Amino acid sequence: MQEDFEEEIEGSEEQELFEHFRLEVDKGQGMLRIDKFLVNRIENATRTKIQAAADAGSILVNEKPVKSSYKVKPLDVISIVLPNPPKDTQIVPEDIPLNIIYEDDDVLLVNKVPGMVVHPGYNNVSGTLVNALAWHLRGVDFIQENNIRPGLVHRIDKNTSGILVVAKKEVAMTHLAKQFFDHSIERSYQALVWGDLAQDEGTITGYIGRSARDRKVFQLYDDAEKGKWSVTHYKVLERIGYVTLIECRLETGRTHQIRVHLKSIGHPIFSDSTYGGDYAVKGTTFSRYKQFVENCFTLMPRQGLHAKSLGFVHPSTKEKVFFNSDLPADFTSVLEKWRHYIQYKPMEEVEEKQTKMEKKETQKVMNAKK
Repeated sequence: MQEDFEEEIEGSEEQELFEHFRLEVDKGQGMLRIDKFLVNRIENATRTKIQAAADAGSILVNEKPVKSSYKVKPLDVISIVLPNPPKDTQIVPEDIPLNIIYEDDDVLLVNKVPGMVVHPGYNNVSGTLVNALAWHLRGVDFIQENNIRPGLVHRIDKNTSGILVVAKKEVAMTHLAKQFFDHSIERSYQALVWGDLAQDEGTITGYIGRSARDRKVFQLYDDAEKGKWSVTHYKVLERIGYVTLIECRLETGRTHQIRVHLKSIGHPIFSDSTYGGDYAVKGTTFSRYKQFVENCFTLMPRQGLHAKSLGFVHPSTKEKVFFNSDLPADFTSVLEKWRHYIQYKPMEEVEEKQTKMEKKETQKVMNAKK
């Protein structure tokens, strides 16, 4: 039996945690229920997972959704999307406070604080969001039976704050994974970027891949062979002198997508040390200004990026739902400092100019006395 098997993993490198499988049924294949067929073809798949995928509309045969009872026929082309939260060797539940925005029997929305790692890893074995979720959801059978990262189908960087959705049931997890795969999830971020953007709104596109110079950093390419396609739409919310507050809406979810995109157009995210936002990219050479910027970096020692809102079709009600998260204190404090600085900037710059002129005059007098 020959089988055309194509696996596309979007989880280890991308923000979403799911797998896409594509299979073509052999000419000699007899009639067989698709759930049994897929369990035999996909490693670690179970009938429960396959049935959940069918219930979520995540199994397509010849581009049409089918039920788990569908019987495969020769030359059928099968496409299936399954959640892929990688298994951890050990998850220790920890009683860590969570900012829960919404919770029901199917999903949980949490506003992740900046500095919190999403899942355990090297040098981060505790204190993560997953440790906190394992404690909060310790009574949920789905979580306890599957030693997995509790219900996660996407993630955000450690130093990015904001909203994440967590599934509490197998069907809910599969349903959400399919929406991420179809790019039907609506996501918006708020970012504080350096400079005054020329246009009030725009779109950034390109192929994101690892940098040839530094494999830990990503960059934007024109060549499809060097990365994966990415699309970010942005809109100016507030112009604050040398920085701008913008909204970013994602069509795709590549690693560091917004940070890479904004750097590519010359407007790196404020305080982003990885992508060139951790120095005074724009502004004056006055010492007071430099000190002001340093004070802001101290106040928010991470990239000024926040996952603001999330919209998706609810797994049970099938209705579109939207959720928003508040900006964290470090972000709002830096915004207020910039607003205050811009309001009094002319006065401060004049005072510093006068001080410099007075020093020059004093130096002239001292030189003349010599």
